[in-house]
Amino acid sequence: MIDLHTHTFLSDGVLIPAELVQRATVAGYSVLGISDHVDAGTIGYTLETLQRSCASLQQASAPYLVAGVEITHVPPALIADVACMARGLGARLVVVHGESPVEPVPEGTNRAAVEADIDLLAHPGLIERETVVRATERRIYLEISARAGHSLGNGHVVALAREVGALEFLVVSSDTHAPEDLLTQAFRRIICRGAGLTRQETDRVEKNAQDLWRKVST
Repeated sequence: MIDLHTHTFLSDGVLIPAELVQRATVAGYSVLGISDHVDAGTIGYTLETLQRSCASLQQASAPYLVAGVEITHVPPALIADVACMARGLGARLVVVHGESPVEPVPEGTNRAAVEADIDLLAHPGLIERETVVRATERRIYLEISARAGHSLGNGHVVALAREVGALEFLVVSSDTHAPEDLLTQAFRRIICRGAGLTRQETDRVEKNAQDLWRKVST
C-alpha cells in the first residue's frame, strides 16, 4: 500500500515517527509519506526533524519513507511562497490542506494550491470544476480522504473528476493521526466505492498512487 498523507506528534498526530513507521510496517505499507502540518514559521523545524527521522529509520524500515509537509490554514496569497520554501528545504512531498467541509479553511485555498508547486491537494471538499481542471493541467493529485469529516466531500470530488476526465489524478490517503487510522487494502477500496467509484475506477485510483509515488521519488 502507498499512503502519502500521515501525521506524527510533530503536528497533530499522536505517534512519534518511529512508532508510525513500525505500525505502517506491520499493516503492510510499501510507501509511507509523513506530511505534518506546517506554516511559514514551523516548516523549517518540522521538515528537518522528519527528514532526520526518516533517514535514520529507513535503514531498518520495510516501507519506503518520504518526508514531506502539509501546508495548513495558510492564507491563500502565501501558499505558493510556503510551497517554494518547502522545496528549498528539500521536501519531496508537498501537500496542501484543502477546503475541508468541517474546518474553516480560508476560501480560495484550493485554487491557490493548484497554482503552487505542490503534489497533492488534500480533502478539497466542494472544490470547483475549474479548479479540478487546473489541477489536472498541472498534474496535481486530488485526495479521496479516509478521514471522518474530511471524507464528506469525496463524492463531489469523484463526480467532478469523472466529468472533466481527471480520474487519473485521484488518490486515496488515510490522513492518519492515530494508530487506528492506518488503512488496510480492503478498506481503501471501500472508501473508493463509497465515494462513487466503480470497481474498474477503483483499480485505476489504486494505480494512481503508484504514479504519484513515482512523481515524488524522482
